[in-house]
Amino acid sequence: MTSELGRVAVLSDIHGVLPALEAVLAEPELMAADRIVLTGDITAGPQPAEVVDLLREQGDRVLWLSGNADRELVEYRRGERDDIPDPIGPYAATALRSDQIDFLAALPKTLTLSIRGLGKVLFCHATPRDDEEVVLVDSRPARWTEVLTGLDDSIRTVVCGHTHMPYIRLAQGRLIVNPGSIGMPYGRPGAHWCLLGPGTDLRVTPYDIPTATARLTRESGYPEIAEWADYFLNARASDTEALGVFGARDGWG
Repeated sequence: MTSELGRVAVLSDIHGVLPALEAVLAEPELMAADRIVLTGDITAGPQPAEVVDLLREQGDRVLWLSGNADRELVEYRRGERDDIPDPIGPYAATALRSDQIDFLAALPKTLTLSIRGLGKVLFCHATPRDDEEVVLVDSRPARWTEVLTGLDDSIRTVVCGHTHMPYIRLAQGRLIVNPGSIGMPYGRPGAHWCLLGPGTDLRVTPYDIPTATARLTRESGYPEIAEWADYFLNARASDTEALGVFGARDGWG
């Protein structure tokens, strides 16, 4: 763990959407942050190789975590699985270079940093123990007890992604922060992220979605890219619909 940091930007669920990532990286407060933490699902989308290259160009100030979708791409490319649940997954897996697959395969699943005003903060993709487990803003207390069991008492903040919807809540005396999704937001358009230290600040960066859609359609080789970009960049899945789908996986169904 590094020494205490003053300001940390958190980017989650970029999903290979280069125009959304570029818009967030241009934000002055992100540029001034001490570190940028990526909480997984970086690559499963229309421009995975370009997204990895751009993020690696940022150097050591970017700290990487793997998400379930990144893991699935690696497993697919290495012949460890025959399919990927996300329709764009096989395309993204084949669009990555071999060196990028090796890089993603080596990423950790969790990371702990000390941040001013928040103390020890644990970062993960879905939950601290599993990269595709679902917890939501309205998850019941018993569910939070289950997924947080075993964490060191010194960890007072947990930052996760996976569900593409931003929220901040208390659970079992810990602050839970989900920055939402950069590339595939549910509920409202824009690139969602957050700043940590000394408090928690959920952010959304607007960008030109019609221009981004046209660019993805022009530059990505995914056959269904126009429909994909229209649906996900415009957040046509509402938060209510997403919560309904995820609720069954959270134990409500």
